[in-house]
Amino acid sequence: MPRYWSEPPFKHGSPQRTGVLLVNLGTPEAPTAAALRPYLKQFLSDPRVVEIPRLIWWPILNGIILNTRPAASAKKYASVWMDGGSPLKVHTARQTGLLASHLAAAGHGALEVDYAMRYGNPSIPDVLNDLRARGCTRILVVPLYPQYSASTTATVVDEVGRCLAHWRNQPEVRFVRNFHDDPGYIAALVRSVREHWLVHGEPERLLLSFHGVPRRSLDLGDPYHCECHKTGRLVAEGLGIARERVLVTFQSRFGKAEWLKPYTQPTLESLAAQGIKRVDVMCPGFVADCLETLEEIAMECKEAFLEKGGKTFHYIPCLNESEAWIAALGNIARAHLGNWLDIVPADAAASAATLERARALGASQ
Repeated sequence: MPRYWSEPPFKHGSPQRTGVLLVNLGTPEAPTAAALRPYLKQFLSDPRVVEIPRLIWWPILNGIILNTRPAASAKKYASVWMDGGSPLKVHTARQTGLLASHLAAAGHGALEVDYAMRYGNPSIPDVLNDLRARGCTRILVVPLYPQYSASTTATVVDEVGRCLAHWRNQPEVRFVRNFHDDPGYIAALVRSVREHWLVHGEPERLLLSFHGVPRRSLDLGDPYHCECHKTGRLVAEGLGIARERVLVTFQSRFGKAEWLKPYTQPTLESLAAQGIKRVDVMCPGFVADCLETLEEIAMECKEAFLEKGGKTFHYIPCLNESEAWIAALGNIARAHLGNWLDIVPADAAASAATLERARALGASQ
């Protein structure tokens, strides 16, 4: 592979634009074992996702996991697949379009707004190259992970850096690190819960289930656990309900090591055994519904709660395309774009003058 990738055609006087790149986790191309295998390999090969030494992990991944897990995962994906693809991809694409419209309505129609997936397609390198071809010399990267973790947010920073290492003419880049306590994000979560309760009434317990990470990551200094709990506290305060009615739990364990506790499904089973008849579950760590919310929580965890004696289980959907969330996302983007929003693109006359000066110095275009 060449050290530097070829640059797109350049024309003096072309306007320099600003891009906003939303990044979510990723998705297979189809709910099939064949499509899951390369997606899982890319995901589970990331050393930030699996911090096991390569010499130990590589035989396990290629010899066992990639030969057994794709078929099982494909069945789960098939149970939630949408006409436009995986739920995560469909919702992320919709959010991107709505964000672009929201920013345009606020007077920022010159921004180039797009999305990429950290694993799978559209890939970060492909979309960054496309933004470059559209003239973006300033790019704000927005990982759609409210709570920072090395295994999520940091991998986006890594991949953007790997891509730009091959660019000769690099852009200015800014990153949104987290938004776990952003007032707009919290307000959108609170509004979603209240709207659900307005129709269905209130539960005895509200579980806020976040994606799990190994306990070791907390011990090594990852702030994810603390940020999840802060989100949970702020949601409870926003709802104005007793803190003991809101539980923060963690889902999606993998392997035999200890992960962040309490675990979601065992907590639900315990609540049912204690005589709790109704629980509602929300997943604030995901801004778009996906396999982990629609299949693991809304199906598997519901079944577990009911089997242990619970009577009513409600899953409250992710923020998805809610108006409050798009407004919050717009505010997050504007805050981090900062003074870039004050840059006025050159008009036609100024661009023409720039081109003429360049030609006078020997430029061909």
